[in-house]
Amino acid sequence: MGDPLVARMRPFGTTIFAEMSALAVRTGSINLGQGFPDTDGPREMLDAAARAIHDGRNQYPPGPGVPELRQALSAQQKAYWGLDYDPDGQIVVTAGATEAIAAAILALCEPGDEVVCFEPYYDSYAASIALAGAVRRPVTLRPADGRYAFDPGEFRAAFGPRTRMVLLNSPHNPTGKVFTRSELEIISNACREHDVLAVTDEVYEHQTFDGEHVPLATLPGMWERTLRISSAGKTFSCTGWKIGWASGPAPLVSALMRVKQFLTFVNAGPLQPAVAVALGLGPEYVESARLALQGKRDRLCAGLREAGFEVFTPEGTYFVTVDITPLGGTDGVEFCRSLPERCGVVGVPTQVFYDHADEGRRLVRFAFCKKDEVLDAAVTRLRTLR
Repeated sequence: MGDPLVARMRPFGTTIFAEMSALAVRTGSINLGQGFPDTDGPREMLDAAARAIHDGRNQYPPGPGVPELRQALSAQQKAYWGLDYDPDGQIVVTAGATEAIAAAILALCEPGDEVVCFEPYYDSYAASIALAGAVRRPVTLRPADGRYAFDPGEFRAAFGPRTRMVLLNSPHNPTGKVFTRSELEIISNACREHDVLAVTDEVYEHQTFDGEHVPLATLPGMWERTLRISSAGKTFSCTGWKIGWASGPAPLVSALMRVKQFLTFVNAGPLQPAVAVALGLGPEYVESARLALQGKRDRLCAGLREAGFEVFTPEGTYFVTVDITPLGGTDGVEFCRSLPERCGVVGVPTQVFYDHADEGRRLVRFAFCKKDEVLDAAVTRLRTLR
């Protein structure tokens, strides 16, 4: 028997995260590849989850999510961003942001429709677009003068008669870029001019260190055409819970829900009220967590420079990207596959997140959402590469 997988999914093998994490386990290396913290979130949230389990909240929750979580999400988005979403009809809870993104693309794109996105991109974007039979139109983010930027002309040229959607991730994984208000205005102007929808992945909304996170939905004419996606995993260090959500006008949320119900139906019943408790902790917890993560960013960036990499300081997220050229590297995949044997550290080659792989061939991503002693140990090992 040949490969039974449908042709459109054959380019997608084991994710690079799974490959690198397995390599870390096999070699006993420090894993700075996959983006998950090595500490738990707030105790109040963990205790609330345990209570919910023991109080019998273990059956199917309501399709859109438990009411207290949707109400907490409505209040949170109003407080932080001035965005008004009705918890009854304009917010849906999903199995992480990844499901929300997939359900949005499957719900809103017909085969042959085009999705404008920015490369490098989180790998699920390309897979979800392929599942829908849609076509991605990537616009490249390039490092220059210490930060990543896109060419406005290239962005506008990506639009055509079949453009259906712009898929935007800010703060951006893997580059750590936070899109500026002026860049978002270029994006919103194109969305309005071409009458296309926007899906925004904002899971790192509370991990912004430089600049300002501005939700695209807050720009003129964008609320009514934007599905805004986020999750609890990054903000509250509970990536394994897979609690995400999408917010937007009722027709877009309804379309997403009608697909989502046939993917996971519902998810994580006893964990949803616990996330509502976490959201209720307010800005004090969020700000303290952000400042702690910013300190880790600065710690790892300084160490990577000492180790000889060219470092592009991230403005947000969990991640920093580096150029391996100063250390003699010419191919990120080869570099990352050899790194565990050479010094006992795992990173992720960002070239696998590009359609135009040469653009990222010498770039590697490291995660800094780890304990300080883990970061320090990794830097000590990486210094031996010089």
